[in-house]
Amino acid sequence: MAMTATIGHAHADPHHIGRVVEHEGPAPKRIVTGYGFWIFLLSDIVMFSCFFAAYAVLLDKTAGGPKGSEIFDQGNVAIETVCLLLSSFTCGLASIAADVRNRLWFHAAMAVTCVLGLAFLTIEFREFADLVARGAGPSRSAFLTAFFTLVGCHGLHVSAGILWLLTMMAQVLAKGFRADIMRRMMCFALFWHALDIIWVAVFSVVYLLGGAA
Repeated sequence: MAMTATIGHAHADPHHIGRVVEHEGPAPKRIVTGYGFWIFLLSDIVMFSCFFAAYAVLLDKTAGGPKGSEIFDQGNVAIETVCLLLSSFTCGLASIAADVRNRLWFHAAMAVTCVLGLAFLTIEFREFADLVARGAGPSRSAFLTAFFTLVGCHGLHVSAGILWLLTMMAQVLAKGFRADIMRRMMCFALFWHALDIIWVAVFSVVYLLGGAA
């Protein structure tokens, strides 16, 4: 009799059923998604490591063309770095707002992150356009090929991150902070912070060390 009453109570409580489904049903999918994302992130780091190695080898292969110290604008690079590091901070604020389910602060923090990311891309695009106009395009020397490949690949990742950011904002606006959306938000935050870490390496290796060569 007691068992029957307990079962009946469980069926009569739809909130209890919803919690059971939410925690038990998608568990295998959560595990697969988590492992898949970490594999993607690690493969990305391996790829950038190869680009860094190629840049280090080709640093002095200028073929009579300009060296890093002759073409890098440290002022613009400093602004780029500040924009990207600030965007990492605002992305962290967005994650905190998502954790407490505050839509207003979430969208505000994500919007600022997007603006900072776009500012970073604008400065980088202008740098590339200026180098090409001065005859220092990627085909000028092996050094410039390595430079454009490494820095340009990071820029493409930032562009993809901004598209992902806008998608997350739209999903939260339409569906709220569902469990699957929160998992995607966590993956996005990890991706964005990884881009910041890679940029610190780019700034140090390419613009500081390479610019002094």
